[in-house]
Amino acid sequence: MISVIFDLDGTLVDSEPHYYESGRRTLERHGVPDFTWEQHSRFIGIGTRETLEILRDRYGIQAPVDQLLAEQNAAYLELARTRIEVFPQMRAFVERLHGEGVAMAVASGSSLEAIDAVLSGTGLDRLLRTTVSAEEVARGKPAPDVFLEAARRLGADPADCVVVEDAAPGARAARAAGMACVAVPYTPDMARDPAFASAGLLFPGGQPQFSADAAYAWLSARRTA
Repeated sequence: MISVIFDLDGTLVDSEPHYYESGRRTLERHGVPDFTWEQHSRFIGIGTRETLEILRDRYGIQAPVDQLLAEQNAAYLELARTRIEVFPQMRAFVERLHGEGVAMAVASGSSLEAIDAVLSGTGLDRLLRTTVSAEEVARGKPAPDVFLEAARRLGADPADCVVVEDAAPGARAARAAGMACVAVPYTPDMARDPAFASAGLLFPGGQPQFSADAAYAWLSARRTA
C-alpha cells in the first residue's frame, strides 16, 4: 500500500511570499534592510531555523537564533492565518487520495505552530492529520529525517512512500529516504536542478502544469505495478 507525504510550503500552499515577507521584516529589525526575493529564493526548501542560522552568520546578527525564529514565526503566522491559499489542483489531489483511504502526511521545514496554523486555516487539517516538523527531528532537508519520521508515524515502509515536493532540498531528502518523488518545482527555472532528475514524475512547469488527474494516474500505476 502506497502512502503519500506532502511538503507544505510551495507544494500544498503558496506560502513562500509570506515566508519572504516575514523573513524580510525580521532581518530589517536586526539591521539588514535590503533582503531581496532573489536572496530568499536560494533558501526555498530549507528549514526556517537552518536558513536563519546561515543568515545570522552571514550578516553578523547578534540576536540568538531562537529569538530570530520566534520573531519570524510570529510575523509569518500573522500573514498565514488570513492570507494563505491552497493550490487548487493540490487540494483536488489530496481530496481524491483521502476519499480512497490513502495514508497521507505533511513533512515540513516549518515550525509545528506554522504547520498547524496553515492546515487549520485552509481546512486541510481534516484531510491531513499526520504532520512532522523539522523541529522534531535531528536534521532538516536535504537530510531525509522528516520523511523517515513521517513514514514511521504512518506505519509505512519508506520504499512504499511517495513524496510530493517543490524544492531541490526536498527532492534530495526524498531520494536519501529511499522514497519516490513527484516533483512540482516552485518556479520553472528550478526544474533544471539536477536534484529533480531522479523524480519519478516531474511537472517542469510547476504548479500551473500540475494536474491532480495526472498525478493520480501515475500513483495508481505504481500501486498496481
